[in-house]
Amino acid sequence: MKRTTHRSSTGTKLYAVRDSKGRFKDIQSYKKSHAADLKKKSKAEKSKAKTKAKPKAKSKKK
Repeated sequence: MKRTTHRSSTGTKLYAVRDSKGRFKDIQSYKKSHAADLKKKSKAEKSKAKTKAKPKAKSKKK
């Protein structure tokens, strides 16, 4: 979703998401939203991790 930045009356940076009619759907503080973005992996990062995953070796019986 596309987010736009705003400033609150106290000067805090905010992200706002609008619905198809242009009304505010969600407003979050930049700090909270940015932290969540860093924790979440992108599609490219997920697919790269899958290709690098090594198959488990079979255990040998004695």
